[in-house]
Amino acid sequence: ASMSEVTIIGVDLAKRVFQLHGAHADGSVAFRKKLSRGQLIAFVAQQPKCLIAMEACATAHGWGRAFEALGHDVRLIPPSYVKPFVKRQKNDVADAEAIVEAAMRPTMRFVVVKTEDQQARAMLFRTRQMFGGQRTQMINALRGHLAEHGLVAARGPAHLKQLVDALADNDTMLHIEVRELGRMYLEQIEEMNARVAELDAKMRSAAKKADLVRRAQTMPGVGPVTALAIETFAPDLTTFKRGRDFAAWLGLVPKQHSTGGKARLGKTSKMGQRDIRTLLVSGAMAVLQAVERFNTPNNGWLKRLLTRKPRMVAAIALANKMARGLWAMITKHEDYRNPAATMA
Repeated sequence: ASMSEVTIIGVDLAKRVFQLHGAHADGSVAFRKKLSRGQLIAFVAQQPKCLIAMEACATAHGWGRAFEALGHDVRLIPPSYVKPFVKRQKNDVADAEAIVEAAMRPTMRFVVVKTEDQQARAMLFRTRQMFGGQRTQMINALRGHLAEHGLVAARGPAHLKQLVDALADNDTMLHIEVRELGRMYLEQIEEMNARVAELDAKMRSAAKKADLVRRAQTMPGVGPVTALAIETFAPDLTTFKRGRDFAAWLGLVPKQHSTGGKARLGKTSKMGQRDIRTLLVSGAMAVLQAVERFNTPNNGWLKRLLTRKPRMVAAIALANKMARGLWAMITKHEDYRNPAATMA
């Protein structure tokens, strides 16, 4: 490419107005441009094959696929890694330039552009999460209202039957209006149950399709939902050099405050991929309960851990180990082997 040719373009994404910053190979400015949504693809199509960098946000994947189809090389950068390169004032022009500077760093970390399938699965995942949350909200609201009228049921969907029976019983002391409104809640909860069941079935069938998802489920504590979350929200696991890097990306390792050659480890950070982390920790909790309840073999490490640490701490330690194990299984294309040797 000649010196005058643009080699990298930073795009500051928005809904309507897009700011572009083009740079030459040496980092000098080639152009600064403001384009509308309709002009963006047309302009990018005219550019020589180059690197296009964007912040990894919700819409970046769709644009990324469109730019890749035009033959460009797309790099998505986590927004927190772009921030240090914004010079002084934060505006679209500065942001687009910062994206270019971040992308030019040799050690920069990038996010893989998701396929349409992955994005559809992400939507399935989020929809199931939302409907499940709304159902819980409905149940809690109903419980709260009925408790004010002296009808108290234990928590959890299992005890809903108690409230259903009370609302159906015309001889109860409940006010007629309360009964009618309560029944409206129940209809809505029933509908939610059907929706959630439908989404669960969709997730189970999606989990059967991908090889990675089948393989991940051979590990105790990893069900179809967790396996699907890894396939949907994690980049290709081969992008991590080792299992610890994957665990760190999930936010399952301690924060470091090390300086002057002295290593200091803090608490487990809350940064990282929350969906997968939460699922792995609850899966680890289930494994720990099984270890406590049944005398399962090859769990010496877990048993010792449970005698020394609170259950939540033990669960995070196990989730960390699970993340590393999953990385090894998926990058080496092997199913889960009960690692009695490492657990002993």
